[in-house]
Amino acid sequence: MTKSRSSLIIEYGKAIFIAILIALFIRTFIVQAFKIPSGSMKPTLLVGDWLLVNKFLYGVKIPFLRTTLIPVSEPKRGDVIVFIYPMDTSKDFIKRVIGTGGDTVEIREKKVYINEKLLEDDIGVHTDNLVIPKAIQPRDHYGPVTVPEGKVFVMGDNRDQSYDSRFWGFVDLRNILGKAFVIYWSWNGDGDNIRWDRLGKIIH
Repeated sequence: MTKSRSSLIIEYGKAIFIAILIALFIRTFIVQAFKIPSGSMKPTLLVGDWLLVNKFLYGVKIPFLRTTLIPVSEPKRGDVIVFIYPMDTSKDFIKRVIGTGGDTVEIREKKVYINEKLLEDDIGVHTDNLVIPKAIQPRDHYGPVTVPEGKVFVMGDNRDQSYDSRFWGFVDLRNILGKAFVIYWSWNGDGDNIRWDRLGKIIH
């Protein structure tokens, strides 16, 4: 092997190593891709949607420790967030922020009230006309509860088919991975058809 060829291999190796470091840095601190596995966020997000999540927006966190090193902002009501599922830290969930620290959340006959005011939104949908009594489960009647500081209360947009804070409690801010902001790929798993109309769609 000539010296020039050896130098070329070394240079390629350095370039690949740097590229890997940059990719890992971006994935850890700036943006990451996630796939939607369930219908709990319909119609906003569908099974087979692939999302990009802004990890920098809520601050730079130390990997594994999840301690915020550089604070930037905190989640706001209405943000669609990806977070570590409190009941199983090996899983990531995606839901919408309904209440932040200090808010009082109550659900009466499927209607959501924040600080005793009806949450007026056209995002949450109901597919089940049945109203389940509070004594049976908290899906349609919940609270009132006050969200602790440093935590958020989340729900899926598909309100009747979402396993969320109504059932397992609050999400700690340190467990939030980022805010979903765009769908970059989407296909119908049944027919393997690309949903062209969803590509590039901004998530609200």
